[in-house]
Amino acid sequence: MDDPKAFVLGCSAIGAGCAMIAGLGPGIGEGFCGGKAVEAIGRQPEASGAITRTMIIGDAIAESTGIYSLVIALLLMFANPFLSKVG
Repeated sequence: MDDPKAFVLGCSAIGAGCAMIAGLGPGIGEGFCGGKAVEAIGRQPEASGAITRTMIIGDAIAESTGIYSLVIALLLMFANPFLSKVG
């Protein structure tokens, strides 16, 4: 290893890519949630307000995991805390 900073930056890029894989989960979960909400509204149209409200709250909670992974990826790429540990 000639340059430990290059190694840390490379590992950080790989870590940021792995963190962004977590963005798939919220997308799949929100799509599934939306589909089930449409099915529920189709069965009970009079409950559409409560179903839609619950769906939006669930989607917001699911989206928070995607936002956390984005923040971690951005930190690893642009404000890398590990570079200060390399001499």
